[in-house]
Amino acid sequence: MEPFTVYTGKTVPFMNDNLDTDQILPKTYLKLIEKTGFGEFLFDDWRYLKGRKPNPEFVLNFPEYQEATVLISGDNFGLGSSREHAVWAIANYGFRAVIAGGFGDIFYMNSLKNGLLPVVLPRESLDELAALAPTDEITIDLPNQKVVSGEKEYSFDIDPTWKHKLVNGLDEIGITLKEIDAIEAYEKKIPSYWE
Repeated sequence: MEPFTVYTGKTVPFMNDNLDTDQILPKTYLKLIEKTGFGEFLFDDWRYLKGRKPNPEFVLNFPEYQEATVLISGDNFGLGSSREHAVWAIANYGFRAVIAGGFGDIFYMNSLKNGLLPVVLPRESLDELAALAPTDEITIDLPNQKVVSGEKEYSFDIDPTWKHKLVNGLDEIGITLKEIDAIEAYEKKIPSYWE
């Protein structure tokens, strides 16, 4: 997993409340078996018209937001079913973080496990970030738990264990591999089933 320490990027506002995982990634696309390839289906029902023609009225299709890597949204982002594919779609699209008023519990945990930083901020802060120009950049400083936009700083909370994992790029496999010497030593002590 790629470490998340201090990240600077452009934002795109999509200020809907109560976005569920089926809106983020419709169930039609759950058939793919890899963690990649989902980005083109993110917000599929809104992004495309019939014949998969890009919807010119949907914000992710606006030319000025094509470089955005931080999604600003409303309350209750990612509620609904537990599909991890929704997080994969957001990350595959190119987002490194989602800043919202709150998250569905399972979506929040799936985000952390996949290196997508979910940041919870109050509505007033969200509205200020959503009003930024498409060319403006913000910086997310995970070690210091703050979002910086120009002269303004917004503090956020995160569990220390997850903060450590993200800053160090550690997912479950990475944590296990840190103990590879102990694992191999243990395996040498036990007889093989096939011997």
